[in-house]
Amino acid sequence: MSRGEIYRVRRGYYSEKQHINPFLLIAAKYPYSIITMDTAFFIHGLTDVIPDDTYLATLRNATRITEDKVVQIFLSEGIFEPGKTTQEYEGVMITIYDRERMLIEALRNSKTMPFDYYKEIIASYRRIDDKLDYKKIEEYISHFKKREYLYNMLQREVL
Repeated sequence: MSRGEIYRVRRGYYSEKQHINPFLLIAAKYPYSIITMDTAFFIHGLTDVIPDDTYLATLRNATRITEDKVVQIFLSEGIFEPGKTTQEYEGVMITIYDRERMLIEALRNSKTMPFDYYKEIIASYRRIDDKLDYKKIEEYISHFKKREYLYNMLQREVL
């Protein structure tokens, strides 16, 4: 640290870079969570809106995260794992939901998202519809209680 080769970015966390993306720091601090919602939309390049908070999905029985700038979303065991993947972001491996799962999350949360933000994300999905794996999407939808509603919304909004 005294030679400037390593930096303390937070108590117990060190980096070779002086400034580290807060998403990466929070993902490292909570390794059993999955990056989701606004944070995942941004990381996947579906929006250019940088979220103020880091959105993390955890199991319903997980310990509550009380840290500022973290929004914890509790999910049941049946819908927690589908779409979970690891990918490299800014040189660091993170656990995040894939684009197909995030499409389902956008559809599920359409009523609570700002309308313009939702439309921006759906427009992004329409631009990359040839790159999406629709078999994965159908498989993921099968895990949700409102599967018919989600499938109809998918047909209406993206296809």
